[in-house]
Amino acid sequence: MGNIDKAARILAAVIIAILYFTGSIAGTTAIILLVVAVIFILTSFVSFCPLYAPFGISTLKKDN
Repeated sequence: MGNIDKAARILAAVIIAILYFTGSIAGTTAIILLVVAVIFILTSFVSFCPLYAPFGISTLKKDN
């Protein structure tokens, strides 16, 4: 997982957290988005996305 991918996931998780704590999202939508935010944070820290593997996706820059 590349740095831009990690940063985008962390940014999305922070935005979801802000929306939740300001009361902009609530109920089932909030729970689902918070779970997604936690998954984004975890995958950013381990640098691996299990959904990328079956499709052969890699966001790492290739060295020449």
